[in-house]
This record gives sequence, structure tokens and C-alpha cells, in this order.
Amino acid sequence: MAKSNPTYTYAVGRRKTANARVRIYKTPSVPGMDKAQLSVNGKNAEVYFPGETAKASYRKPFVVTGTLTKMSASVVVEGSGKMGQLDATVHGIARALAVLDRDAYRSLLKSAGLLTRDARKRQRRMVGTGGKARRAKQSPKR
Repeated sequence: MAKSNPTYTYAVGRRKTANARVRIYKTPSVPGMDKAQLSVNGKNAEVYFPGETAKASYRKPFVVTGTLTKMSASVVVEGSGKMGQLDATVHGIARALAVLDRDAYRSLLKSAGLLTRDARKRQRRMVGTGGKARRAKQSPKR
């Protein structure tokens, strides 16, 4: 559940098997990090999630709400792969911003589709299907 604290706002974002615990600070840089607007697992987000598409993705909640230079976030993310972790991070940042100022930010984030949790998960493998989830059972030739 999302909580609010005098120094930071806390929320959890999820995607596949990735869980991101997000703290949003009302300062332009993360406490304890040198001029990092977003730190992920103790590293700068640009190092942890390289590439321009990833950068645009994790900055999107801040851009939509207009808080790009006003706030910073610290994220601890675990599980899944890099893309699942990135999506969980974005979801967590959006949820924390929605808790921070419900009246101003929630409608903006909701209309951008950032508060919706992507419920798709990996389907388990089925017995007798050759080790795959949706592969058909092999039929004998004769």
C-alpha cells in the first residue's frame, strides 16, 4: 500500500515478477546521490537502464505531471528482467506521484495509462506439450 512520509512518498510498482519499491522526494536530487534525479538499486538510472527509449519511459511520469526538475526518486527493484523492472519502476513512480498530490496528478497519470498495472504474466508450462506452454501435443505419424 502506498504511504506518505514528511520526507518522502512511498509506493510499490509491479510488472511480471518484478517488484519496485519507490520513494519520491520533493528535492531535485536523491539524498545521498550526487545530482541523480532517479537512482535504481543504488545506481544512477541512466546506468541501470541504458538507452534513450528506457530514459523516455522512466521519465514519463515526471513529464506528464510537470515535476521533472522538482522531484527525485529512489527505487529498489528486484525480480524479472530489465524490461519488467523498467515497467515496474514506471508503475511505482506513477503510483507514488498519485499519492503525493491526488487531486492534481492522479487524473493526468490515469489518462496517460501509467496507473494501470499490466497483468500479463508468463504462462506455466503444460505437461506433455514438449516443454512449452501453448505448443500442441505431438501426434504419431502412424
